[in-house]
Amino acid sequence: MRRGYRRALPLLSACLLFLTACSPERTGELTIYAGLYEDHAIKAIETFQKETGIKVSYVRMSNGEILARIRAERDHPRTSIWFGGPADTFVQAKNEGLLAPYVSDNAQLIDDKYKDSEGYWTGIYAGSVAFVSNKAWLQEVGLNPPQSWDDLLNPKYKGMIAMPDPRSSGTGYTVLATLVQLWGEDRAFAYFKQLNQQTGAYTSTGSVLGRNVGMGEVGTAIMFSHDAVKFYKEGFRNIVIGFPSEGTGYEIGAVGIIDGAPNMREARLFVDWALTKEAQELGKFAGNFQLLTNRDAVSPEEAFPLDDLNTVPYDHDWAGTNRERLLEKWTQEVLNP
Repeated sequence: MRRGYRRALPLLSACLLFLTACSPERTGELTIYAGLYEDHAIKAIETFQKETGIKVSYVRMSNGEILARIRAERDHPRTSIWFGGPADTFVQAKNEGLLAPYVSDNAQLIDDKYKDSEGYWTGIYAGSVAFVSNKAWLQEVGLNPPQSWDDLLNPKYKGMIAMPDPRSSGTGYTVLATLVQLWGEDRAFAYFKQLNQQTGAYTSTGSVLGRNVGMGEVGTAIMFSHDAVKFYKEGFRNIVIGFPSEGTGYEIGAVGIIDGAPNMREARLFVDWALTKEAQELGKFAGNFQLLTNRDAVSPEEAFPLDDLNTVPYDHDWAGTNRERLLEKWTQEVLNP
């Protein structure tokens, strides 16, 4: 009997390993810096926790703030995942050695144009830069919705244009990098100097501008189109959305693992999960309307397809590599000349 019991031990062990591998994880913790809307982040995190049993805590910040926090913590990382926000800032973080490479098996479901070839970041959504205006304000001042970048220099817009600060906001930097890639640095910075005279304020994040436009506090904002759709659907029906005729840029919202992160196993599981069709489609159920990157995922019908727009050939690697230099130049020549 004793010899038979010993022979059974390997079989019992194999069965236990099989059951463990096939069962949902019920232990572990994960910390996340979220660069997407808080309602979207909460929906995703709650679903991930329910499906895996992994306990998740998060902090929501704009992309520039996330980069600054990761830099400050680089010797002792506290957080494992960077979830959402434009890939330009992820590229800069990669170049500074702040991200860890991980090529998920699910990355094969994402087109190459939406991911880093070495796995430092992978796109989970995309969205275009738009002009978002208050229809009642336009009627009051006798303006049509802006059709071009030059339209924003009309004196009637003075004090009623807003865009996010590119130093802190991924949205704001996407606007800056868009015009540099569209026109070249000299013309783009000359334009931003003129636009600076028109703006009422630079916000720290792009996520507030839709509400500001909807409430009539801002006439026109330069922001992501999907963010404007979100506020329109929430009841700000004075919002009108347009795109510049000269060309517009777009973000790739990404997910990545922080270098030296704690809970690496859980971090990889989160990236695997975030790239799935089911995870990406959660956003529209939380009132978010980005295009989705998973080939099998169904984007919200309210999203603006990039193929339908006049987009610039936006180079996210170039934008990320030149981010620090362009921000210093913008600060010195536009904000504080």
